Amino acid sequence: MQAMTSALIRETFPVGPLQCNCTIIGDPVTKKAIVVDPGGNPDLIMSRLDAHGLKVVSIIHTHAHLDHFLASGQMKEKTGATLHLHEEDAFLWDNLEEQCRLFRVPYTPVPAPDQWLRDDEELACGCGVALHTPGHTPGSMSFWFPEAKLLIAGDTLFRRGIGRTDLWGGDYPTIERSIKQRLYSLDEDATVVTGHGPDTRLGDEMRENPYIRA
Repeated sequence: MQAMTSALIRETFPVGPLQCNCTIIGDPVTKKAIVVDPGGNPDLIMSRLDAHGLKVVSIIHTHAHLDHFLASGQMKEKTGATLHLHEEDAFLWDNLEEQCRLFRVPYTPVPAPDQWLRDDEELACGCGVALHTPGHTPGSMSFWFPEAKLLIAGDTLFRRGIGRTDLWGGDYPTIERSIKQRLYSLDEDATVVTGHGPDTRLGDEMRENPYIRA
């Protein structure tokens, strides 16, 4: 999935053994970019950055399940970009090897995050903001780009679905609150990039999601 406007370059594609959606967000003027959830295939991610003429300065994570940051260490090594995560998911990040063992995925070590993401923090590209939307994990984040009407929801919200709450730190009442109060308060015309699978439209989820409606 590719999109380009005067304010934003965006490309989303599945990576890694669990086909997590990785998204590149770039400024067409400065050519600076952020990469969201590099869950594998670092060479593919680098090739897409090169195709857009972008330099990644920040690698940000919706949460710290293994499939969303398996290539983070390799991306940092290749680019020098900083790694960002919400602090409440630090326990998951620190247990990557155990996660990989449980899911029978090859383990590649990653360094500690450089900075903790904060709720309402402006992102490095200057065109978006981080939203703390816990529930799938305690530190789950979504990323909102208002001018582009683009929401990167990670595993919090899917097309006609929501994130699991039966894994480490998951909590259904919390994810319900995050979706209703934070995500469903945004522009209903927004495109939602989910953690896995196809994009959706926020207004459609508000009215038609069988799990949580506005």
